[in-house]
Amino acid sequence: MENRQGILLESGTNELEIVEFGIGSNKFGINVIKVKEIINPVPVTFVPHTHKNVEGLIELRGEVLPVVNVAEALGFPPSKNPSQDKFIVSEFNQQKIIFHVHTVTQIHRLSWNQIEKPSEMFQGLESQTTGVIRLNGEMLLLLDFEKIVVDINPDSGINSKQVKKLGKRERSNKRIVVAEDSPLLRQLLHDTLTEAGFENLEFFENGKDALNYLENLIEAGENAVSDVKLVITDVEMPQMDGHHLTKRIKEHKELAKVPIIIFSSLITEDLRHKGQLVGADAQVSKPEIAELILLIDELIL
Repeated sequence: MENRQGILLESGTNELEIVEFGIGSNKFGINVIKVKEIINPVPVTFVPHTHKNVEGLIELRGEVLPVVNVAEALGFPPSKNPSQDKFIVSEFNQQKIIFHVHTVTQIHRLSWNQIEKPSEMFQGLESQTTGVIRLNGEMLLLLDFEKIVVDINPDSGINSKQVKKLGKRERSNKRIVVAEDSPLLRQLLHDTLTEAGFENLEFFENGKDALNYLENLIEAGENAVSDVKLVITDVEMPQMDGHHLTKRIKEHKELAKVPIIIFSSLITEDLRHKGQLVGADAQVSKPEIAELILLIDELIL
């Protein structure tokens, strides 16, 4: 798996690769660019008084990493075949975490437009799911690993206290377009950006809807470049991801000058170049909301 990190997809194609894994008979997926490697389970050091979803710690190449039991986090029973279990070593939100799953099967290359928004039909799993993929007559669910981590450690998420540390701020009516698929993060971003003084906010749950909004402004005769002062986008979103959205905006003759900030858990030194290739004006790793606000100030005030 480590070698696959060198075979990153071309930026802005609206494609992704998914590692398929199993919990019991259920099939799930994780974006391959979050995965550093996949290893066989090793002995885990139990740590008392930790969250129930955390099995403990392991040492891997000199690093001490937490192990999260995905079955426990989703409310599924333990593995029936522990000898076949796998550890997915992941990196996102500027941290490394190991996810204990039951099986790892294969990698799928897909387009984001093949990924559907989850619905309540999943009886509670929709809160842990960011997308649904139909493959060969079956459904594979993309898990919201960021939410799993925030449930364990709320301080690892977006925190409005960071904004309060910036001091008293002036109100601004400059319009900002935000593309973010997670309802939880949309609400957190709304509250935090409003706290920071930005009140003219337009939220969309994927890049496709955000781009349609911008193009409709142009068709309506409005000057979108002067009306919309900034676009903030996540990367992982059903229908259209943030890299493709950025590329489409920067290639559009009437939208190209609109500044774009990519705000994603996938901003790492290994992956930062993907945003640069599609023309992003800035990139910030979640959950660094204070850094995001300072960049907004720099780009539109």
